[in-house]
Amino acid sequence: MTQHFPNLFAPLQVGNITLKNRVLMGSIHLGLEDIPGGVERMARFYADRARGGVGLIVTGGVGPNDEGAAIKGGGTMMNDEDVAHHRPITKAVHDEGGVICMQILHTGRYAYNPDNISASSIQAPINPFKPRALSGDEVEDQIDDFVNSAVHAQKAGYDGVEIMGSEGYFINQFIAQQTNQRDDEWGGAYENRMRLPVEIVRRTRAAVGPNFILIYRLSMLDLVEGGSTMDEIVTLGKAIERAGASIINTGIGWHEARVPTIATMVPRAAFTKLTAAFKNAVSVPVVTSNRINMPDVAERVLAEGDADIVSMARPFLADADFVVKAREGRTDEINTCIGCNQACLDLVFQQQVTSCLVNPRAAHETEIEIVPSQSPKSIAVVGAGPAGLAYATTAARRGHQVTLFEAGEKIGGQLNIAVQVPGKEEFHETIRYFRREIELSGVMLKLNTRATPEALSGFDEVIMATGVHPRIPDIEGIDHPKVLTYIDVLRDKAPVGKSVAVIGAGGIGFDVSEFLIHQGPSASLDPVQFAREWGIDLTVATPGGLTGQAQIPIPAREVYLLQRKATKLGAGLGKTTGWIHRAQLQRGRVNMIGGCHYVKIDDSGLHIEVCGTPRVLEVDNVVLCTGQDSNDDLALEMNQEPTLIGGADIASELDARRAIDQAVRLAAIV
Repeated sequence: MTQHFPNLFAPLQVGNITLKNRVLMGSIHLGLEDIPGGVERMARFYADRARGGVGLIVTGGVGPNDEGAAIKGGGTMMNDEDVAHHRPITKAVHDEGGVICMQILHTGRYAYNPDNISASSIQAPINPFKPRALSGDEVEDQIDDFVNSAVHAQKAGYDGVEIMGSEGYFINQFIAQQTNQRDDEWGGAYENRMRLPVEIVRRTRAAVGPNFILIYRLSMLDLVEGGSTMDEIVTLGKAIERAGASIINTGIGWHEARVPTIATMVPRAAFTKLTAAFKNAVSVPVVTSNRINMPDVAERVLAEGDADIVSMARPFLADADFVVKAREGRTDEINTCIGCNQACLDLVFQQQVTSCLVNPRAAHETEIEIVPSQSPKSIAVVGAGPAGLAYATTAARRGHQVTLFEAGEKIGGQLNIAVQVPGKEEFHETIRYFRREIELSGVMLKLNTRATPEALSGFDEVIMATGVHPRIPDIEGIDHPKVLTYIDVLRDKAPVGKSVAVIGAGGIGFDVSEFLIHQGPSASLDPVQFAREWGIDLTVATPGGLTGQAQIPIPAREVYLLQRKATKLGAGLGKTTGWIHRAQLQRGRVNMIGGCHYVKIDDSGLHIEVCGTPRVLEVDNVVLCTGQDSNDDLALEMNQEPTLIGGADIASELDARRAIDQAVRLAAIV
């Protein structure tokens, strides 16, 4: 059963526990921790992943005290009441034969709390609250709270804890010179700055005994000025091992870092060679992470000796059965994480319950149950884009007889447009997954078949997932030959000149602009090229691992990105990825102009007014990214009233997240 990925499925002894494979489900906050009924939902969530074969689960971060919690009043592990609160989670996982550790996360200056604390009173650029610097005695109190939290986690039935010392959180704030400007025994020389994590691990080990799993999450690459060097990281790792850590998990990048580390445009396994350099210096098992989303990638990382364990977090939002499918050689059935962040981290940082764009059931398992239908129906689904695919395969899995009509020659709809954008190649995996789901679920797929009212008349249910078409604005000269739509550019590969105006600065406008400025191989497919373009020092010889010399490619075209609103361009982009898209266009010298009034288009170019000042952009082409209208013509022709889903229902951007979520929820109850 393990012949497909022998390194991935090799057992590993940690203390008195044998992990059945080298897969660690990394910590991710679910947003369920502090809501009514959240514990039961978390128990179900983690139990499903344990049943799906994960070797070791690490929960979302839990505060060791009130000031360390992520938000004011957020979840903590401090007392017997907290112990009782968590016991349903550990029981559910153990009942499925799983192993689970609780992450102790002290957020420090990242805490969204006016009473937050840190090594020094230096405000984080991503937090409106400035921290208070702790006294020496208060630092000792914080150590006691970490130990107390671990002891109570042990009482709650956890098999271990992960002490979060990475990603710019509290412990990392003591380690880095940028955020630690103390001159006492907790600051100054590196030996003093690393004293906090070493003391936490040493005292925790003494309190919980020899067999409790103790993971320390160490920052392998800070990606901020004044961060650690590789020599310092190795020194810390050795000290952490001596202090009693069972496993060292390596993290990449602070939350405030201006280098992408987990977004879809980051190459797969982009940072594992850093872990490999560190692994040789210690003898405890070492974990690597970031953008490892398929079994073959994980197997290669282990086979090349980069790490002993592979951590994946978001891939288990996408597919709870990832591990069992890999073990059985069914990798083509894995619903792959595409690294988009749209339904997970973007929601977490808005204090909402997480989910997954490609799997809306993630963290919503108790409210979206996919069970056999008691009254199977014949269902026609029109359109094989994201909404149609999700509805058709979910309904068929429930026992309905589903026929999927697609006018084009292949499935995917707007996903086929997305994959044309550099950095969005992962959408190929989503198309591959649905192609396999169609086969397994028994959906009757009819490609190159345009549905008609007559063809749809004999079905019990008709679902219209016919998507959208580009909205054409009312601008003088809009029918000029130099005007193109985003469909013309991305799907149909229309020739585009060297100077282009893109009208509309939503997600599509940003994608089109990125497509137009790009030339050569995509950095999202090559870790070395990616590091070079973002100025990452993969040797970490420089503090924080930043070279300060990003080698930015020369843009293929001169591009103007325009919008009517006078607000910041891209304001509606994802909370955790919007800054990356803006940075990409800035690096590509895109001229971003807000407050535009579009006057006309003629042979001279695009005539605009900006704050009342006339201007002519002498461009070769004008590309329209001005929104969408629902493609609902067929629905209007029908005698029976169909159910509209996805863009056919609401035409707002190209929102695959909303389309798939709506489709799965409706198919679950049809």
